[in-house]
Amino acid sequence: MIFRLQIWKRALQKYFPFFLSAFTGALLALLIYRAVARPRELVMQSIGPAGNQMPEWDDLQSGTIAAPLPGSEGHSGFVAAARLVTSAVVNIKTVSGRSGFRFFRGNEQGASSGSGVVLSQDGYIVTNYHVIEGAGQILVTLSDKRELQAKLIGMDPSTDLALLRVEGANLHPVAFGNSDSLQVGEWVMAVGNPFNLESTVTAGIVSAKGRSIDILEGMDRIESFIQTDAAVNPGNSGGALVNTNGELVGINTAIITRSGRYEGYSFAVPSNLVKKVIDDLRDFGIVQRGLLGVFIEDLSTVSARRLGLNAPEGVLITRITPGSGAEDAGLRPRDVILRINGVLTPSVPRMQEQVGRFRPGNVLQIEFWRDGKRRKTRVTLKNKNNSTDLVQAGDAVLLENLGFELRDLSAQEIGRMGINGVKVISVRKGSIVDATNMRPDFIITRLNNRKVDAVAQLVDLLRSAGGMRVTIRGIYEGDEEPYYYVFDLEK
Repeated sequence: MIFRLQIWKRALQKYFPFFLSAFTGALLALLIYRAVARPRELVMQSIGPAGNQMPEWDDLQSGTIAAPLPGSEGHSGFVAAARLVTSAVVNIKTVSGRSGFRFFRGNEQGASSGSGVVLSQDGYIVTNYHVIEGAGQILVTLSDKRELQAKLIGMDPSTDLALLRVEGANLHPVAFGNSDSLQVGEWVMAVGNPFNLESTVTAGIVSAKGRSIDILEGMDRIESFIQTDAAVNPGNSGGALVNTNGELVGINTAIITRSGRYEGYSFAVPSNLVKKVIDDLRDFGIVQRGLLGVFIEDLSTVSARRLGLNAPEGVLITRITPGSGAEDAGLRPRDVILRINGVLTPSVPRMQEQVGRFRPGNVLQIEFWRDGKRRKTRVTLKNKNNSTDLVQAGDAVLLENLGFELRDLSAQEIGRMGINGVKVISVRKGSIVDATNMRPDFIITRLNNRKVDAVAQLVDLLRSAGGMRVTIRGIYEGDEEPYYYVFDLEK
C-alpha cells in the first residue's frame, strides 16, 4: 500500500503542473472570448457580389406597435386605417398531410402558419402561394376567432399568390387601392395575423417600387415588389400592405435578412397585379397570362449610348419568340421598349408587371426606340401556346402533370420545315415525358397515328386516350429521321 501511494505521489508531482497550466489556459481563453465575442447569429449565405443578401421567405410576424408619426393628423389617419383593415386580415394554418415521427410525441402532421386578407363578403381570401404550398388541409381563423375550413380555388407560383374561399357570414373585406399611385416616401402599414395574435400593425414608408430580389422560380415569374421598411417577421406572409386610407396596396411576401429576423427590408406584391391574378383564379381557376413573346434585359448606360439614347430609360429586346405577338407586330432584337399603354417601363420588373396585368387577346400600345427614333406599334398578346385563346385550367394541369410545355408552330416555321405540328418548349426533369428522353425543340406531328396541328388538338387527343399507352411521333428540325416516344397515361 505504501508503495502504491508513493507511485501516485510521484505521478501527481510530475503531471500536476501540466494539468494546472492547461486548465488556466482554457479558463483564460474562455474569459477573453466572452469579453470580445458577439452572440452567435444565424447568417444567411450571400448571393452575387459582396453586400447582396439572401432573400428569405418571411413567414412574417410584425412588431406590435406602429412607430410614432410626425403630427397628430398623420397618427389619426393610421388609427382609422388600422380599424378598417384589422378585421379583414385572417390567420391561415395549413396541415400538409405528410406524417412524420418525433420522439415522445408519436406521429404528427407537418403544419405551418401565415396570414391572409378577406377580399369579398362571399368568402374569397388572398394569401401567398408559399403559405399553402403542399397543404392537405387549410384552416382560416377570422378576427372574431371563428375557425373555418378553406377551399383552395387556385394558385400562381409565378407571383406567389393563392386564392382561398370560406363559407361564412359577417365577413369584413378590405378595399382595393391603386398601387400605381404609391409614391416613394409615402406612409404605409403592414397588417398581419400571425399565430392567432388577432392582428399586428406596423408602419413604415415605401422605400422603392419595381424591386426584383430573385426569389421566385420559373420563366413566367413576375417580381416587381413594393419595398418598404415596415417591420415584418415570421407569421405575416400573405398579410396586407395598406395606405393611410386603409386601402390594400400590396400583399406582404418576403424579407431580405442575414439573421433570420426583420432587418429593414420587406417586399409586397402590388395590389394592381394581385387583383388581376385573383380575378383570373376566381373566373378560370388558372392565371390567363398574356405574353409579348420577347426576351429582355435591363439597359445599361453604355448600351443606351450605343443605341443613341441619352439615358437607360427602357428595356432591351434580345430575342423574339417565333410566331409571337411581338414578331407579328414587327418588333426586333435591339429594339428598346420605352412605354406600354403610355406607362414608362424603366426596368425589366416594371415591364413584366405591366404586361402581367393583361390576358391573351388583349392589345397593347408599345412605344419603342429603333435606329435613333421613337416608334409605336400595337401587339396582340398570346398565351404560351402562341394562341390568343384563353387557357383552360384542366388543359394546363394535364400538360403540367406530363411534364412539358408546348406551343403552336409559327407560320415561318411551318414554311421553313414544310410540316404542321406542335413544338416542345421545355421538359421538366423527372417527369413522365422526361423519362422518354424527349428533348426541347422536338416537333410533335402525330399522336397515336392521329395528325397533330395545334396544342389544343393535342390536348384533346391526350384526353381521349386516358388510361391508354400513347405513342408520339415527330422530328427535330434539321434531322429528317422520325423519332418515337411512348408513355402510359393515367385514367
